[in-house]
Amino acid sequence: MAMWKAILAAFATAVFIKLFLLDFVIADGNSMEPTIRSGSVLVVNRLQYGFRLPGRERPLVRWASPREGDVVVFFTPAGDIAVKRVSLLAGGLKKEGLFMAKGDNCRLSYDSRSFGPVSADAVIGRVLGRR
Repeated sequence: MAMWKAILAAFATAVFIKLFLLDFVIADGNSMEPTIRSGSVLVVNRLQYGFRLPGRERPLVRWASPREGDVVVFFTPAGDIAVKRVSLLAGGLKKEGLFMAKGDNCRLSYDSRSFGPVSADAVIGRVLGRR
Protein backbone atom coordinates (compact mmCIF):
# COMPACT_ATOMS: atom_id res chain seq x y z
CA MET A 1 0.00 0.00 0.00
CA ALA A 2 2.87 2.42 0.75
CA MET A 3 4.21 1.91 -2.77
CA TRP A 4 0.89 3.10 -4.29
CA LYS A 5 0.93 6.19 -2.08
CA ALA A 6 4.46 6.99 -3.25
CA ILE A 7 3.47 6.49 -6.90
CA LEU A 8 0.37 8.66 -6.47
CA ALA A 9 2.40 11.38 -4.72
CA ALA A 10 5.03 11.33 -7.49
CA PHE A 11 2.32 11.56 -10.16
CA ALA A 12 0.55 14.44 -8.39
CA THR A 13 3.86 16.28 -8.00
CA ALA A 14 4.69 15.83 -11.70
CA VAL A 15 1.26 17.13 -12.76
CA PHE A 16 1.59 20.13 -10.42
CA ILE A 17 5.04 20.96 -11.81
CA LYS A 18 3.83 20.69 -15.44
CA LEU A 19 0.68 22.76 -14.91
CA PHE A 20 2.13 25.54 -12.77
CA LEU A 21 5.96 25.64 -12.77
CA LEU A 22 7.70 24.12 -15.79
CA ASP A 23 6.41 22.93 -19.13
CA PHE A 24 8.01 21.09 -22.01
CA VAL A 25 7.31 22.12 -25.60
CA ILE A 26 8.58 20.51 -28.79
CA ALA A 27 9.65 23.13 -31.33
CA ASP A 28 7.94 22.68 -34.68
CA GLY A 29 9.21 24.63 -37.66
CA ASN A 30 12.31 26.51 -38.73
CA SER A 31 11.45 30.06 -37.66
CA MET A 32 13.89 30.10 -34.71
CA GLU A 33 16.85 28.42 -36.46
CA PRO A 34 19.75 28.34 -35.81
CA THR A 35 18.99 29.08 -32.14
CA ILE A 36 16.26 26.42 -31.84
CA ARG A 37 15.96 23.59 -34.34
CA SER A 38 12.68 21.90 -35.23
CA GLY A 39 12.16 18.90 -32.94
CA SER A 40 14.07 20.41 -30.01
CA VAL A 41 12.50 19.93 -26.58
CA LEU A 42 12.20 23.28 -24.82
CA VAL A 43 11.96 23.78 -21.06
CA VAL A 44 9.55 26.64 -20.32
CA ASN A 45 9.37 28.55 -17.01
CA ARG A 46 5.63 29.11 -16.55
CA LEU A 47 6.18 31.40 -13.53
CA GLN A 48 8.62 33.82 -15.19
CA TYR A 49 6.04 36.56 -15.73
CA GLY A 50 3.07 35.59 -13.58
CA PHE A 51 0.72 32.89 -12.33
CA ARG A 52 -1.87 31.43 -14.70
CA LEU A 53 -4.42 28.73 -13.99
CA PRO A 54 -4.67 26.03 -16.67
CA GLY A 55 -7.23 26.86 -19.34
CA ARG A 56 -7.34 30.58 -18.54
CA GLU A 57 -6.46 33.16 -21.16
CA ARG A 58 -5.00 35.67 -18.72
CA PRO A 59 -2.78 35.26 -15.67
CA LEU A 60 -4.34 35.69 -12.24
CA VAL A 61 -1.27 37.65 -11.13
CA ARG A 62 1.42 39.26 -13.28
CA TRP A 63 4.72 40.33 -11.71
CA ALA A 64 6.86 40.91 -14.79
CA SER A 65 6.61 41.45 -18.53
CA PRO A 66 8.73 39.94 -21.29
CA ARG A 67 11.92 41.87 -22.02
CA GLU A 68 13.65 42.45 -25.29
CA GLY A 69 15.70 39.39 -26.22
CA ASP A 70 13.66 36.88 -24.16
CA VAL A 71 12.59 33.75 -26.03
CA VAL A 72 8.96 33.18 -25.06
CA VAL A 73 6.16 30.73 -25.70
CA PHE A 74 2.79 32.38 -26.34
CA PHE A 75 -0.60 31.99 -27.97
CA THR A 76 -0.86 33.66 -31.39
CA PRO A 77 -4.03 35.59 -32.29
CA ALA A 78 -5.16 32.41 -34.13
CA GLY A 79 -4.77 30.40 -30.90
CA ASP A 80 -1.67 28.48 -31.95
CA ILE A 81 1.35 28.11 -29.67
CA ALA A 82 4.45 29.92 -30.93
CA VAL A 83 8.07 30.26 -29.82
CA LYS A 84 9.64 33.61 -30.73
CA ARG A 85 12.09 36.22 -29.50
CA VAL A 86 10.76 39.44 -27.95
CA SER A 87 11.80 42.30 -30.19
CA LEU A 88 10.84 45.90 -29.69
CA LEU A 89 10.88 47.90 -32.89
CA ALA A 90 12.96 51.04 -33.29
CA GLY A 91 11.14 53.73 -31.38
CA GLY A 92 9.50 51.05 -29.25
CA LEU A 93 5.87 50.28 -28.70
CA LYS A 94 4.04 53.00 -26.85
CA LYS A 95 1.32 50.73 -25.46
CA GLU A 96 2.21 48.95 -22.20
CA GLY A 97 1.84 45.17 -22.18
CA LEU A 98 2.47 44.71 -25.91
CA PHE A 99 5.60 43.51 -27.67
CA MET A 100 6.75 42.42 -31.10
CA ALA A 101 7.67 38.74 -31.48
CA LYS A 102 10.10 37.69 -34.20
CA GLY A 103 11.67 34.46 -35.28
CA ASP A 104 15.46 34.32 -35.52
CA ASN A 105 15.13 33.00 -39.08
CA CYS A 106 13.40 36.08 -40.51
CA ARG A 107 12.86 34.64 -44.00
CA LEU A 108 10.81 31.67 -42.71
CA SER A 109 9.12 33.13 -39.65
CA TYR A 110 5.41 33.71 -39.18
CA ASP A 111 5.61 36.36 -36.49
CA SER A 112 4.51 39.87 -35.47
CA ARG A 113 5.28 41.16 -38.94
CA SER A 114 2.29 39.05 -40.03
CA PHE A 115 -0.05 39.14 -37.02
CA GLY A 116 0.97 42.32 -35.18
CA PRO A 117 1.93 42.98 -31.57
CA VAL A 118 1.49 40.29 -28.90
CA SER A 119 -0.12 40.93 -25.54
CA ALA A 120 1.92 39.99 -22.48
CA ASP A 121 -1.24 38.20 -21.29
CA ALA A 122 -0.82 35.70 -24.15
CA VAL A 123 2.61 34.57 -22.89
CA ILE A 124 2.74 31.09 -21.37
CA GLY A 125 6.34 31.42 -20.20
CA ARG A 126 10.00 31.98 -20.98
CA VAL A 127 12.20 29.34 -22.58
CA LEU A 128 14.89 28.30 -20.10
CA GLY A 129 16.75 25.85 -22.28
CA ARG A 130 16.55 23.25 -25.00
CA ARG A 131 17.61 19.70 -25.56
